[in-house]
Amino acid sequence: MESPLPPPEPPRYPSRTPSPAPSSQPSEELVDVYTRDVAYCLTKMRTSGNGLSEAEASERSAQHGKNEISEEEEESLVLQFLEKFTDPMVVLLLASACISLLMREFEDALSIILAVVIVSTVGFVQEYKSEKAVEALKEFIAHRCVVLRDGNQHDLLATELALGDVVVLGSGCRVPADLRLIEANDLNLNESLITGESHDVEKHTNPIDRETGWILAERKNMVCLGSTVTSGNGRGIVVSIGDNTELGKISKMLAKEEKKTPLQTSMDQFGKQLSVVSLVVIIVISLIGYLQGKPFLQMFNMAVSLVVAAIPEGLPIAVTVTLALGVTRMSTRNAIVRKLPAVEALGATNVICVDKTGTLTQNKMTVTHLYTSRHISVTSALEHSTDGAVTFTPEDGSADVSLAEDPHLRALIEAGVLCNNAQFSAPAGGAKKDLQLVGLPTEGALLSLALKSGVTDLRTISKRLSETPFDSNTKYMSVSCETAAGPVTVMKGAPEIVLDRCTTAFGGAPLNKAEILDVASGLARKALRVLALARGDGTDRTDGLTFIGLAGLIDPPRKGVREAIREARQAHVQVVMITGDGRETALAIAEQLGLPASPEAALSPYEMDQLTPKELQVRAPSVSVFYRMTPGHKLAIVNTFKANGNIVAMTGDGVNDAPALSKSDIGIAMGRGGSDVTKEASEIILVDNNFRTIVAAIEEGKAIFNNIKNFLHFQLTTSIAAMGLVALCSIVDLPLPLNPMQILWINIIMDGPPAQSLTFEARREETVRLPPRNPNASIVDVRTISKIVVSAFMMIVGTLWIFLSAIPEGAELKTMNVAPRLATTLAFTTFVLFQLMNAYNCRSLNVSIFKLGLFSNHYLLLTFAGSLFTQLLVVYVPFLQAIFQTAPLSLMQLLQCLGVSSSVVVVDELWKLLC
Repeated sequence: MESPLPPPEPPRYPSRTPSPAPSSQPSEELVDVYTRDVAYCLTKMRTSGNGLSEAEASERSAQHGKNEISEEEEESLVLQFLEKFTDPMVVLLLASACISLLMREFEDALSIILAVVIVSTVGFVQEYKSEKAVEALKEFIAHRCVVLRDGNQHDLLATELALGDVVVLGSGCRVPADLRLIEANDLNLNESLITGESHDVEKHTNPIDRETGWILAERKNMVCLGSTVTSGNGRGIVVSIGDNTELGKISKMLAKEEKKTPLQTSMDQFGKQLSVVSLVVIIVISLIGYLQGKPFLQMFNMAVSLVVAAIPEGLPIAVTVTLALGVTRMSTRNAIVRKLPAVEALGATNVICVDKTGTLTQNKMTVTHLYTSRHISVTSALEHSTDGAVTFTPEDGSADVSLAEDPHLRALIEAGVLCNNAQFSAPAGGAKKDLQLVGLPTEGALLSLALKSGVTDLRTISKRLSETPFDSNTKYMSVSCETAAGPVTVMKGAPEIVLDRCTTAFGGAPLNKAEILDVASGLARKALRVLALARGDGTDRTDGLTFIGLAGLIDPPRKGVREAIREARQAHVQVVMITGDGRETALAIAEQLGLPASPEAALSPYEMDQLTPKELQVRAPSVSVFYRMTPGHKLAIVNTFKANGNIVAMTGDGVNDAPALSKSDIGIAMGRGGSDVTKEASEIILVDNNFRTIVAAIEEGKAIFNNIKNFLHFQLTTSIAAMGLVALCSIVDLPLPLNPMQILWINIIMDGPPAQSLTFEARREETVRLPPRNPNASIVDVRTISKIVVSAFMMIVGTLWIFLSAIPEGAELKTMNVAPRLATTLAFTTFVLFQLMNAYNCRSLNVSIFKLGLFSNHYLLLTFAGSLFTQLLVVYVPFLQAIFQTAPLSLMQLLQCLGVSSSVVVVDELWKLLC
């Protein structure tokens, strides 16, 4: 009988549950599995190498449930749609619409309700298919697997697995649950979706120590749900199912929570501020009228009408249109925006957490360095193909060499082909550029180099006699082949292992093992994976071999990424690389990418777990490399940066990245090779997986926010000027310079098109180079408010002056019920021209319109011309004169209106120059 378990080992780190990454720590039950041998695990799980009986499996399934990841109940589509009407700005607009209905201002009410419905519908449609990450996770279980029951193999649905079942694994199969391996024969798995590791991982059945197993990627005697077997075979005991698997834990991290972008937060804040200001205006105007002896209800109704007119009901539509235009522009730059506000939020992003593999690097192992008796740099096309130029450049300064003139180099490449099991296959109807690798990435890189160098695939013209597969213990692979020159043995593997089996160098030269190992160490420090190759005459040779050379392989950085990182950092955006690689490799790649690569700039999971949340917040700004990260740690990294007040964008492609993407402000998924889970948890999908696209999206986000701010600047200026003009005249007992129909025309017709044209303003260099904006800052800052006040004051004074100058001398203003039609027409036209002139001012808060170019915004130019034309129709067409109570103006009067209204441009240009 198995002896009782020893007491648990004291934890290496503090016993408290570390807040930064709670899910990263394995349970004691799991530790008990991976730290013990196979016999103990079989006993613990009450099973055997022949598996469970059918009766026992049924009983356990009834007790523990099916192998399914639970799913949250979805909110109904109706409720999802109605939630769009809970936005503070929308609530304010709906309230103003209700007041308009009560006051029988049906046109105002209809326009406001229509705007709200359009905006809410667009937002609902855009986000209809979002936040379905848990459903996508379930797809990983919806498959069949081979299980041993009573010693016989059965083909079962993965959902029918029970704890203690023995699963049979083979090449190409997907792991159906979390398993403890009890048999592994040259077993390699792709675990990138779970751990983030870009390389295949070789598995074994040996126990591993407690601390090594702390990192998910290091549990070499276990396999996780969602992984795929790339080669070899084996068997494993089911130790976790459904929600208790590593994939299930990731699912729990994806609990839905509403997250708002900085723009949405700013708009909410603005809506609340506008509500407060509106209430104050109503109280003040009502109180002043009451003190003047006017009927309180009359003054109250007038105050409410002014507030309704002042609310920029076109703002939600403008925001939606601006974001939609940004989405369209981003689609041409290989970015699909799934949620409208996300494209603007990138403009406020000041931290980008980037998953290394596939985003910063190309996710393709490539031979970049060869060593024969000298160092040779290799330059070639990086995609998997059988053709393409390859350049071999000696690092001693001599000219490029060819295989024809360097037999040593040819022998090294040929050895990489013979000792190789990789193949390239094209999908049906696919071209050479679409070739897909079948086999290990390292072997694929050696084969690709050979084929593109013009070396024949020697495996097709020779017969393989035997093979010793690569094993983590022996650390080499060897094959014996019958070639045209006779039988030969070729070996590749770790340099120190292969060298121990060699006695001579190529061509019979003396073998300097110390020198070669020193070369191998130097290549490893450059983030290269180093393989040594040797050969010998005869079959099954394991010693007395001839050393041929070394091959250095790397997953290279993407073209242009270093420059993009530099641009991001110049714009005060912190770029953080997150990787599953080891420390030395991660720092070497960081240095190649232009990121800080000092030892202090790197942080491991162990170090994170030793820090309190507050300590991690202090440390995080100085860290550029997080290595050996688990899903829980990635989530903790995002939470830490957010706790520091940052707007965080997170990229990823694997299932292990989904929780961090979901929690970040902007989740960015990879379009090529990215999991469905990650895409559903994201706001933006990069079609080309390129980091440069993220930098371009940040620039686009800054331009979008700038255009929205300009729009708001324009509409608030017009609204405040109209409200101030009417309020001032009412308070001092002057006849109103604008009648209700003219106010409606200004508020809906003349205010809308010019404002919307500002959303088409082109992106400017000075805008995109600005640091990320403060997400907590109001969308209408002090500088914008002061500019709005100055412009509104000019519009009020100019309109009132031209109105009063048109009233006949000696007229008693206070007893005048209705102002002369000519005077109101002059005031009406002047105010409209003020609007159009101010639209040009609002193109930029700081830059002169003459520097921007009067004709550079074609949409504004067309809007100006169209609005001016329709205003002239209102003034001169008889049936419109009757509706709007206007009178025809002379040419001199029109020029007078134009001259007065142009003053707003003069003042604004002086303001930009002096302030």
